[in-house]
Amino acid sequence: MLKPQSKGITAEALGKALFSPTSIAIIGASDDLTKTAARPLHYLKLAGYAGRIYPVNPRRETVLDVACWPSVSALPERPEHAYIVTPTNGILAAVEECGRAGVPVATILGNGFSESGPEGIERERELLDIAHRWGIRLVGPSSLGVVNLRRGVMITANAAFAETDLPKGRTFVASQSGSMIGALVSRGKALGTDFGTLVSVGNEADLCIGEICSSVLDDPDIDGFLLFLETLRHADKLRAFAIAAADRGKPVLAYKLGRSSEARELAQSHTGALAGEDDIARAFFADCGIGRVETLEGLLEGLPVLRGIPPGRVRGRKPRAGIVTTTGGGAAMVVDELAIRGVSAVAPSAETLARFTAAGLQIDGARIVDLTLAGTRYDVMKAALDIMLTAPEYDIVIAVVGSSARFQPDLAVRPVIDSAGADKPLAAFLVPEAGDALRQLRSAGIPAFRTPEACGDAIAAAFGRRRPGPNIPSPMEGAPSRQLDEDQSYARLEAAGLTCAPRAVIDIAAGIPELPPAHFPAALKILSGEIAHKSDIGGVKLGIPDAASLRREASAMVDRVRRGGGHVSVDRLLVQPMQSGVGEALLGYCVDPDVGPLVLVASGGILTEIYADRSLRLAPVDLATAREMISEVKAFRALAGYRGKTEGDLDALAQAIVRMSRLAYEPDIAEAEVNPLVIRPLGDGVVAVDAVVRVWSEEGR
Repeated sequence: MLKPQSKGITAEALGKALFSPTSIAIIGASDDLTKTAARPLHYLKLAGYAGRIYPVNPRRETVLDVACWPSVSALPERPEHAYIVTPTNGILAAVEECGRAGVPVATILGNGFSESGPEGIERERELLDIAHRWGIRLVGPSSLGVVNLRRGVMITANAAFAETDLPKGRTFVASQSGSMIGALVSRGKALGTDFGTLVSVGNEADLCIGEICSSVLDDPDIDGFLLFLETLRHADKLRAFAIAAADRGKPVLAYKLGRSSEARELAQSHTGALAGEDDIARAFFADCGIGRVETLEGLLEGLPVLRGIPPGRVRGRKPRAGIVTTTGGGAAMVVDELAIRGVSAVAPSAETLARFTAAGLQIDGARIVDLTLAGTRYDVMKAALDIMLTAPEYDIVIAVVGSSARFQPDLAVRPVIDSAGADKPLAAFLVPEAGDALRQLRSAGIPAFRTPEACGDAIAAAFGRRRPGPNIPSPMEGAPSRQLDEDQSYARLEAAGLTCAPRAVIDIAAGIPELPPAHFPAALKILSGEIAHKSDIGGVKLGIPDAASLRREASAMVDRVRRGGGHVSVDRLLVQPMQSGVGEALLGYCVDPDVGPLVLVASGGILTEIYADRSLRLAPVDLATAREMISEVKAFRALAGYRGKTEGDLDALAQAIVRMSRLAYEPDIAEAEVNPLVIRPLGDGVVAVDAVVRVWSEEGR
């Protein structure tokens, strides 16, 4: 009888067992090729898998002419990988048997777990209990398997892998959608995109995408990663993988479903309403150094662009593209697709125009360097590329080639190929259908695209990445939280280094004290941790001119809130001197349940949700990143001395963003928000005049 292995498995050993096993057991294998359970063995045979295959089925002696075994314990050796293709009701027993036999990794095809309601959730809990007891790692459930085309490893039930001539590349594909690994392979084959290794991760009940990808990071046969995501699960592990991939120079490109404009509330603040699900995903990918595309062709064709553009290559401004073409209409399509994604096509500088003239090229100085039909000559296109690839105004050069690409690629495509290896990124879009020219470009290492949409999508994704920052854990994530009152909130923010308005706390039972004239005009507020939006119930009064007015307003406010506030107790009030400035910001921090700590800055005031003018990052951030965030908020442009207006202290705002983001190091803070943060004139700083802080409740510890 097989003996169980010791618990735990290294990342390297995990990667080998997943994608390069020397022995595979197929539990529940069928002899009927019309059934899904017959496919894995059939595909392994078609692929010429060189390892040992053990079908396991107590009702058969052979499966597809391969000797069959009654149980895992009866096998002559411990298989490195088991694919469980039994019906749902047999999965737990199969995992138990694999664990007892010491199988390090099992992939589960069947469904009926957490995705299927309370009964399935309980079944998944039992599954994980078994896995943890024996130390076996699981892919799935609902996994259509893992594939290593280079080694003939076809541990999959996906029908797309019935093909025997699939090209073998160096790209790793991980998908939360089972069918997509087959779709990507078939579409990639048609587009000339090759893959090496693929995995359908299913429910990620145990192993998640981040862990699986991390297990092959040091595989010399893998030089990039494609991710097809339905949601952000186990984002901490995905981020850790992305940081490690960036360190190794292996780019990661992702397509995520669900770019809905609908926002979800993270808690009870404007921060939650402003930080929509897709905004969070966009910030997560960018801050992890992951390129995010919006089109399927962008995913299939975009990875070569990322290889030539490291994360964070352009900071604090829009990326600038130089477009050279032999067809103005085709180039205009690329300009449009770049522009809607935040990449500017820029005209050549005066110095570059002079170089064109010296080379005998007459260029009119427009955003598109249109060589017209004269450009369908090797010497003309090559001269233009040589100039543009050394021009400092361009971050990337894109050659758009017209009809000659289809039948006479030597005219305008060959000079692009001969320009490979330049210090500046170079890409190409071929306007006609020109498969041979595309293959030649890609063989030379030139990113080449069939459509302007994919071209713009991939280039924007490459430039949209930022250098990955630290991976901050959230130890209290998911616990209940409670709101501090405003005075307590100010105290926490002041401890973090933010400047807050002066204040006095009034105990209603003790009466209204005499306040110095410096407190007037004053703002009066209800002081309670039970009220998120005080103004909604009449709990805020601004511009109180003197002490007598303060006493009248305090009495009226207490009566008003007690009538309209329901069960809320009204024991204390907060008085602050009114603050003025040249602008307002909303500054927010929260711990997202998927991606962890976030910081947000937006135009402030009561209409902030309507305008939705904001910038979002994973927290913490540095000062340079805070300044980038400010540049992304349109309202703040008016505070930079626009048309002679008084400049706001945007540097102080940047410092405040940094300090707010460092709440990520405070494990008890779930959320914090200042709205408004008053921006004073240049040199006078910023001041918080309304604040909410939520902390994880003690019962969550």
